[in-house]
Amino acid sequence: MPQAQLQQFYIPEEQSVYLLSHHDARKLKDWVALCQAQLTQLGYQGIELIGKGAYGFVFAGCTPSVGVGTNPNYVFKFSRITLPAHLQERLEEEAFMLDQVSHPRIPGLIAYQRSRGQSILVMERAPGLNLEQVSLKQGRLSPRLVVRIAAQLADILITLRRETGPQSRPVVHGDIKPSNLVYDAEQESVALIDWGSSVFAQLDAQLQFVGTNVMELMSDNLQQTNARLGDVYFIGEEQLNGALSSPRFDEQGVAGTLYALASAQSCRFGHRAIPASSLGLPMEFARTLDGMLDPDPQVRRKAGNYFVQRMSRMARVVMIDLPSGVQVPLVPVWGRPAEQEIDTVVYSSRKAFLRETDAQETLNDVNDVQLDRYYKQFMQGMGDTEKAFLASVSRLGKYPVVGGLAVRWEREGVYIDSSLNLHDPALKPAFIEAVNNMVHLARAIHRQGVFKSCLFNARQTLHLERASADDAFVSEPNMSISYELSAVPELEDRTRQHSYFEDGPDPEELLVLPESIMGVLQQLNDIHHTGMIIFEALPQHLKIHSYYRLLDPAKEHEFRTLLASILASVNQIEGLGVSGFMKMPYKDTRYFTHLEKQPERYYPRDPREYVKRLSED
Repeated sequence: MPQAQLQQFYIPEEQSVYLLSHHDARKLKDWVALCQAQLTQLGYQGIELIGKGAYGFVFAGCTPSVGVGTNPNYVFKFSRITLPAHLQERLEEEAFMLDQVSHPRIPGLIAYQRSRGQSILVMERAPGLNLEQVSLKQGRLSPRLVVRIAAQLADILITLRRETGPQSRPVVHGDIKPSNLVYDAEQESVALIDWGSSVFAQLDAQLQFVGTNVMELMSDNLQQTNARLGDVYFIGEEQLNGALSSPRFDEQGVAGTLYALASAQSCRFGHRAIPASSLGLPMEFARTLDGMLDPDPQVRRKAGNYFVQRMSRMARVVMIDLPSGVQVPLVPVWGRPAEQEIDTVVYSSRKAFLRETDAQETLNDVNDVQLDRYYKQFMQGMGDTEKAFLASVSRLGKYPVVGGLAVRWEREGVYIDSSLNLHDPALKPAFIEAVNNMVHLARAIHRQGVFKSCLFNARQTLHLERASADDAFVSEPNMSISYELSAVPELEDRTRQHSYFEDGPDPEELLVLPESIMGVLQQLNDIHHTGMIIFEALPQHLKIHSYYRLLDPAKEHEFRTLLASILASVNQIEGLGVSGFMKMPYKDTRYFTHLEKQPERYYPRDPREYVKRLSED
């Protein structure tokens, strides 16, 4: 997309508060406290922050109890006061659009009010967790549950495309994705929330103009889209490329959502390498879903029609939850109980080779370690499978995990070195599914190059401030780079040692470190340990992200001295940008042949007979 349109991207994720400068973190905490105070003054109770995004903050609370079970729960949405006026006004537009729709699975509008110049949108609160949270905890949702959710979403689509409401026009939600669907586990029901991207459709489901009179049809308004850009991990091609808004946008959002839930991914892009027909879904439903995700727009529309018309019938098929086998990780996954809370951040480098050679570069000027996490357009110029691969690595960062990955593509196949340490054993089955998806996607990519990724705990990031870019960064006397210590020496085989300098300097990292720090890293390289260190130099702020585990307790004094000398040398860092180094505990490379797509696997025609045969085996 051209540079001018970059500002229109919807950025659903915020960077970790632990990566903000002290000043910005304080501003954020003060702002949250102010919102909570305003809601308390308005008479609400039990106020808690439940979400934040590019445009605002979302809180939950309730009204004082009048009788037993009569205190309803509400959601409060505040727009960021720092936004331009036209973006703050979007909250009022969201309230207006939400008021146009009426459906039992859409929490309704309570009020739109202003308090001391601050806009607040009050809505009903749906019970449960959003489906992205459910997916991260459970991994792939059972085929039975996916079909049940699909029937509910089809029903919502039918309501939205009817020309009802005060305006008698179809409504486009514009941002259907797992995190905008709240799931009530008791009822197995979903509720569609967040109407910030919704608009009246310009075209109907048959792609004919929706107009009430000739003058409206002749106006300029129908020459340019009124659509807002939803999360680019889930919206379809038409919405992404600025087509006139239509109910087909939401059809695409539903298709991407159902595919992500069935496959334990956080995007729609993996459908070529891991098609819906490989996920153990009923054959008719899986093929419909694959059709809705097809590159050919005519195939997509035909499959979309079939979905809306036949989903209620497909959902009447008797289904049971099949026993799930034990998932075996395709690359090693280690479990280690957390000694402290972990706020994982993923930093990936060497991505350039995943882009097409003639792709437009629009992000050369943006250099931030969390680029992958909250700017989605960084994937410009990549094929769908490459995008899905990067999204699968980002998904790993949604778990409490530290470590690193190095993926090397050669003509004959894919080589993966990894050190993945998960700090919550309860999440291991879901995490293994996320890791295996990453491997399946890597196998479907046919290029040559190296991709590296570090996963670190943002709570351990060190922050150094300076007045201007001309000053030196100076570490404080009490500052230290933390590390874990192995209780006993862990096996060391010098022939399998992994090096910091395995692939030479990274052409995508712009910060050149001083010789003093490079020399220390060279010395650290000879001590048996695992970990990573990333320097991120901004004009007034230096962040040092790290994760270290010393595997040779006898070298602790030397190790600690070297880490201290790194901090003592930060005053020699010049220039801006990022520079990172990673060391695996040892080489344990896993090799995989290329595989274009996963084989077909469908839900059994007779599930009870299938379970009976399984138990006999």
